[in-house]
Amino acid sequence: MKVLLAGGGTGGHINPALAIADIIKSKYPDSEFLFAGTPNGMEAKLVPQAGYKIEFIKVAGFQRKLSLKNIKRNIQAVSYLAVSGKRAKEIIKGFNPDIAIGTGGYVAGPIIRMASKMGIPSAIHEQNAYPGVTNKLLSKEVNHVMLTVKEALEYMDKGSFEYTVTGLPVRSSISSMTKQEARKILGFNDDMCILSFGGSLGAGCINDTMQEVIKWHTKNNLRINHIHGYGGMGKDTFPQAMQKSGIPLKSNRLRITEYINDMDVCMACADIVVCRSGASTLAELESAGKASILIPSPIVAGNHQYHNAMVLGKAGASIVIEQKDVTPEKIISYLDDFYKNPEKLEIMSYNSSKLAVNDTPQRILSVVDKLIKSK
Repeated sequence: MKVLLAGGGTGGHINPALAIADIIKSKYPDSEFLFAGTPNGMEAKLVPQAGYKIEFIKVAGFQRKLSLKNIKRNIQAVSYLAVSGKRAKEIIKGFNPDIAIGTGGYVAGPIIRMASKMGIPSAIHEQNAYPGVTNKLLSKEVNHVMLTVKEALEYMDKGSFEYTVTGLPVRSSISSMTKQEARKILGFNDDMCILSFGGSLGAGCINDTMQEVIKWHTKNNLRINHIHGYGGMGKDTFPQAMQKSGIPLKSNRLRITEYINDMDVCMACADIVVCRSGASTLAELESAGKASILIPSPIVAGNHQYHNAMVLGKAGASIVIEQKDVTPEKIISYLDDFYKNPEKLEIMSYNSSKLAVNDTPQRILSVVDKLIKSK
């Protein structure tokens, strides 16, 4: 079986595509895969690293805010659009796939649209509670729509397509490691553990707040363990701030690093997680059954991180605070309450675990099987 996957621009679109390929390969080991992506996106690096082939197509989104720079970008986007159909057809004819799956990003548009037009059974996967523009348009053209959460239907023409709530694929190690195993690896005891991060690049809002949080529990000798990833944007400021406050980057209660390369271990170790609300992160929180304080990024398309976060917020699994309302004092007050009333964390953790879709691979395979049968 030949499978064409299209998605890119960000890790939030690429990683689900890679996970879907691995899921299909687990049942159909002889399958052949081809990814379609942009030459300048993260997919150009991540897909070959994962051992898959990729073909490139140039696409770009249109900028709504008028400026000289954006006008130039829009002219370029129009030029890409003019030849995208022809390039998509070349990729599809050259590979001759049995099925095609899109995972979002502008690149999925011309590829999946052309695949559907050429009679190839197609599906899309929408990661967010607020669907992207590309997937909204494609939902009316494909055979099947896969959703991470049912709430996404509120923003789609739900009567026009067949759908399955599949959840979002996460690493199996996220849910398989126990808190005790993780704490033994990290050298932490059984006291309350905070995990905070803003993604690989970091988030200034979270870094600034965590500087004060770490000072609070360190200077007051509270029995709190803390793991923080400050990301690329904090590498020139966060270590210096800790040094100025006389706080080490690593101790028997602290682990402060630029990147968190062992997220499965750190997630298992945590009692409360303070982070952004990208779809993959939330799926991992649910899979691991973790309470959280979510600070959605305000600069993403459609404010989709806020919509993602509110799924957990409404379920009593998370406290959602918009970035404009974040202050160190507010975050510390919540953490202090959890420190004094750990039973609240237990309730939130339970509510988080109830949101998890634990059979995501099986649900995705059921959609794949439907596509194969419809060929």
